[in-house]
Amino acid sequence: MPEPKRVSMATVAARAGVSSQTVSRVANGSPRVDPATRERVERAMSELGYRPHRAARALRTGRSQTIGLIAQTLATVGNSRMLQAVADAATARGYALTVVTLGTGGDIGDAFDRLHEQGADGAIVLNEATALARDAAPAGLRLVVVDSPPDERFAVVATDHAVGSRAATQHLLDSGHAVVHHLAGPAASFAAVERERGWRQALEAAGIRPPEPVRGDWSSRSGYEQAARLLADPELSAVVCANDQMALGLLRALAEANRRVPDDVALVGFDDIEDAAQFRPPLSTVRQDFDALGERAVQVLIDLVEGEADAVDLRLTPRLVIRSSG
Repeated sequence: MPEPKRVSMATVAARAGVSSQTVSRVANGSPRVDPATRERVERAMSELGYRPHRAARALRTGRSQTIGLIAQTLATVGNSRMLQAVADAATARGYALTVVTLGTGGDIGDAFDRLHEQGADGAIVLNEATALARDAAPAGLRLVVVDSPPDERFAVVATDHAVGSRAATQHLLDSGHAVVHHLAGPAASFAAVERERGWRQALEAAGIRPPEPVRGDWSSRSGYEQAARLLADPELSAVVCANDQMALGLLRALAEANRRVPDDVALVGFDDIEDAAQFRPPLSTVRQDFDALGERAVQVLIDLVEGEADAVDLRLTPRLVIRSSG
């Protein structure tokens, strides 16, 4: 059976009542199309079964319509949610996605080389790999780094972690706690460092000397294991956790120690993972919008690839969500 004839851009243009150039802009995800026209063109594409020819488009534009995503690991909740958000946003803009994980001791330079070899137009670097990106940012690959200090070599899209952690700490202080402890994330993580900074800022602004933070590795297991160090302080009454998973481990340890939450110890997490509202008790937390973060990272990267933007430093404000834990 012969293959069906490929629908041309001109056919789509005729159906939608626009120029072929407008169809091209819609197919390439250009923002320079008004919403009503875009909707009309997309409807015509769907009705006709139009599919852009990736190879031909690459020859015409000099772009592969492929972007990379580099992460240390996809095992963490935040990174897996970011992967989904980035994949959805890339697909919506007509771009393919190549994923590279570094693992323990991985070389980000090798990851950049792999993406170069595959013809990727640019890459998004996630979280724990951001420090490596600052050491090895390539001159020829457009980059958006998620969660990083400003850097002239690449664009940055980040959650304002310090603002979120400061709000969580201030909430516990306003609830009457004399001091708030911190279950921190890994020292090498930009997000963890910023969350610790926000906690310190809130305490110091209230004239309170911050106690020594206890550090985990983002996992619920580490939250459980580090709980003994927090419980060694007989005055422990409130904890800001650097993420919800460590808060889950801490909740278990507190229950085993017969410390009621929030009556004896109040807890606030960070991230607002999908299950946070199902913890016992439901977890108060700081919500960062992973979908918006992934969408903006893809938008900025594709704008850089298509020459429609300069490098940016974009910070998204998280939101405190109060539930029963504190």
